[in-house]
Formats: sequence, C-alpha cells, structure tokens
Amino acid sequence: MNTLTNSHRFTAMDGASIRYKSWIPETGAKRALVLLHRGHEHADRWDTVVSGLMMPDTAIFAWDARGHGDSDGQRGHASCFMQYVRDLADFFAEIKKAHGIGEEQIVLVAHSVGGVIAATWVHDYAPQLAGLVLATPAFDVNLIVPGALASIRMLLKVKPDTIIKSYVEGTWLTRDPEAAAAYDADPKITKDISARILVDLFDASQRVISDAMVMDRPLLFFSATEDRVVTRQSLNRFFSNYGATEKEHITLQGARHAIFHDFCREEVTAAIREFAERRFNSSPRPVLRHDLSHPATHAEHQSLLGPLPKFSAKNLGFALQRLSLRTLGRLSRSIRVGLETGFDSGESLDCVYENKAQGELGIGKIIDRGYLDAIGWRGIRQRRQCMNEALRECMHSVRNQGLPCHLMDVAGGAGRYLLDLLDDKTEGVGLTVLCRDWSETALATGRANATARGLADRITHEKGDAFDEVSLAAVNPQPSVIVVSGLYELFPENGLLRRSLRGIYQALPAGGWLIYTGQPWHPQVEMIARTLTNRDGKPWIMRRRPQGEMDALVREPGFKKRRQRTDDFGIFTVSMAQK
Repeated sequence: MNTLTNSHRFTAMDGASIRYKSWIPETGAKRALVLLHRGHEHADRWDTVVSGLMMPDTAIFAWDARGHGDSDGQRGHASCFMQYVRDLADFFAEIKKAHGIGEEQIVLVAHSVGGVIAATWVHDYAPQLAGLVLATPAFDVNLIVPGALASIRMLLKVKPDTIIKSYVEGTWLTRDPEAAAAYDADPKITKDISARILVDLFDASQRVISDAMVMDRPLLFFSATEDRVVTRQSLNRFFSNYGATEKEHITLQGARHAIFHDFCREEVTAAIREFAERRFNSSPRPVLRHDLSHPATHAEHQSLLGPLPKFSAKNLGFALQRLSLRTLGRLSRSIRVGLETGFDSGESLDCVYENKAQGELGIGKIIDRGYLDAIGWRGIRQRRQCMNEALRECMHSVRNQGLPCHLMDVAGGAGRYLLDLLDDKTEGVGLTVLCRDWSETALATGRANATARGLADRITHEKGDAFDEVSLAAVNPQPSVIVVSGLYELFPENGLLRRSLRGIYQALPAGGWLIYTGQPWHPQVEMIARTLTNRDGKPWIMRRRPQGEMDALVREPGFKKRRQRTDDFGIFTVSMAQK
C-alpha cells in the first residue's frame, strides 16, 4: 500500500507547538488510527510499526507528546498530567480540522504512559471513538524501591521542580536484542520525567481505574506476562471495572513491556487491525438506561440515599465528622456559612471563590484554610476559570458570525460573574445579559450590585424556572449564548434536564452556543452525602453524571459538542456545544 509520510505541527490551547506525523494512503483516507507513544519516547518510534498497522482507506497519526521528540516543552515535563490530556483533545480537533476525520471514525491506540493519557481522556471527555486500544498501560509503575512514591510526594513539597531519571534500559522493555539496542541508542529518547508528572500519573490512574465502569468505548486491552515496568494487578482491576459491553483482554505470554518492539509485534498489530476493522463497521452498543442515565452512577446514588449500618465503622466516622463540623468547625467562617445557608449555596461558594482563610480564636483560620484547600473546592475555583475562558471563546465566535451579543444564564443567581463579563473592556463591548433565577433574594442582590456598578441598563434580572421548556424557548430578546453553570449537577433525575435542554435549543438561533458544566467524578461524594447539608437543609446527596451521559443529554435535542475544559483533578468540566 503506497502512503505519503509527512511531519506536521499544531498549536495546543495554551500556545505550545506539538509535532505529529502522518501516514496517509495516496488514495486518501476516511478513517484513522491515532498512536500514542510510551513515556520518554516520540513519534518516530512508530516507524517500524506502522507497516503492520496499515489498512485500506485508513490514515495513521502519531504525536510527539509535549516535552518529547520535537514538540515544545521541557523534556519529560508538563505543568501537570492533565496537560497531556488537554493536548490530546486538541490533537483530535486538529485531525478533524486538517484532515477531515472525526473521532467517530478513529481508533485510538495508546502504549504505556500514552495508555494512561488515553484512558483519562476517554473517561473525562467521553469522545465518541470507534474504539480504544490500550497496550500495557502504565497505571501503576513499578518504582522498585518500597515507599518510593510516598518519598517523591514528600520531596515535591520542598522541591516542586524535582526531575526523576528513568531506570529502564532496552532489555527491560523487549526480548529482541536489536530493538533493545535501538532504544538505548536513540538520541531523542529522554530519560527525564518530572516528579510531579509521575505523582499525577499515579493519581490519575487510580481515579480512572476506580471509575472505569462509566467508560463505554469498545476496548482491546493488552498485557504482557514478563512486564517489569507496570504491575499486573492494576491492569486487571481496570479491565474488570471497565464498563463497555464490548471488551477483549489479550495476555501476551513471555512478552515484555514494549510489545510493539518485542517478538510478539506481529500478533499485536494483527489483533489491532482486526479490532479496528470490526469497530469501523459497527456502532458500539449503548450502556445508558432508557432515561439516558448511567447505570453505575444511578446505583451509586441509590446507595447514598440509604442509611449506613448504625454501628459500622464508616457510619461512626461520618457521625464524628458531622459533630466536628457543628462544633469546632463553626470557628471557621466558610464552614459556618455552609452550615447556615447550605454548602451548595451561593453564599458558601462566595467564600470558596474568595479563597481567604478567616475564622475565630486563631484555630478557626487554620480550619478555614484546610476547608478551602479541599480538592473539591480547588476544582470549583478552576471551573470558574474554565467558564471564563469558554465565555470569551463563545462571545468571540458570536461576533464573528454576526449574531446578536446577547447572553442568558438560566440560573445565574445574583450574576456576579456576569457583571465582571460586562465590565470587561474587550468581551463586554456591546454585550447585554439576561440573568434568570428562581430565587427573588438572589435576583434582588443582583439588581443592587448592577446598579452600584452602573450596569443596570445592560443586564436584566428576571425570575424564571430553568426547567420550564416553554418559558425558556420564549425568552426575548433571543440570546446567542446560553449558560447553565452548576445547576444540573444538583438534580439527579434526567427528565428535568431533558426539558430544560429542549427549551434552550429552541431559544438559540442557528450557530448559537450552549455552555454547560458537569461533575463526572468526585473523590468525596460519599463524605459530602453523609456529612454536609444543601441549601434546603437536607443531606447534600449528588448523583454524578459521567461526561458521556451529560453529552448524550445535550446531543438529544440537536446540539453538537465542540470543546471541553476540565480541571486538573478531573472533577468539574465546562463544555461548549453549538446549535
């Protein structure tokens, strides 16, 4: 098969230049394999592999991950592990834009560290891939020395820029002496890896393994019996938890970690070709329930609604936490506000966004700092930044399309962030806003704030039901951008969301934008349910919506998702969809 091999570059969202290679049939391609290399390596390492992966009408793309090969960045380094995941989302956007191949016609093939990047992206972003191939993914790297990971975590506290040198030699990776020698002699392979990335890699892996039941893309999974780089227990846990109905695990007897450069390479590439051909010609079987909810998080929510055994250690532990919050916790300003107004209230979130430790008797300030530094609140603050970026991107698009610069938030409360947007010297020019909410108190606060800032003539605060399809569809003037932020996560049943989204779709003009948030994962979902109260004074019991479920709800009335932003912890997402 004659192919054209080229080197390209694309610009990631943060401006970094990422290099990638393409192998495209001379007759063109309607589908593709995307290859992600293992840690330390680069796209050229696939040169000896692609001939075994060639298929009719199928392009192959492979990147140099940030900080690898000829891509930008310090060697073996990124700001955090999630930066690689964001880069992968940008890579797929580039393939769609430059080569006309969408994710529905792509099988993603990812090796080792690349496998963790791919699995995290599939979990967090829910792309509609034709299929996913994970080859010896590095979910739990064998660090050899007992307690090494804990020691690295401690070291990062005093030296955040610590670099670790890889101990892996070519003979650890493959039984093929020529392939091992080629690895050791490759000048583009860097043995450096950021200690921060190593720790983030482990944390992301544990998160994805524990929540793999929400992943629904057809999966081909490879492990090797003589793999000394990653532990088999983590691989088996991931595959066992994986939620797709179509999954296959191939165990390669005698093989080492680098299965694409080991004696088993032909068996591996043949299995991938057969899997890809099958996936290109059939659609994945759905896993969502009739109401589009995911069975795994539906079951989780049902369990949280029920009480724990009265004298269980877990129940006694949560009772102690509740007692601590209501006694010593009241010395913390943020906890006191949460107890009085609900931990999901606007007043509580104002404390989180302010992020200034305040309290009584000295210890209250210390407690407040610990509370504000909880992973969920750190994620909330990053969600706000993601929302601001999405707003600016949508407003830029609206102006380019010649649509009216009118924005609506369906449940904006007092609309503090909307006032900031109106005040922006660039994005606020010519913008008008409708802020709807069910709370008259919040709306009154919003009107007062708008008047105080001289913006009352550009923003309307109006009582409205975010789940009333008819009233949403009839809003006037017609908005070009509609925001739903932090609302849908509070309601477990999808019937409300489906009505809301139908109304929003009708309200927007063709080309208009919906910005919506999600909470596909949370490490403290049970602690929150058992110890914190919501704005109604009831236990704050959330049903997590996997990103795939949230996106399916948005697709149902006709929206097309265009971009997503996710915090560094995989807790909160901000997505943009277009009518």
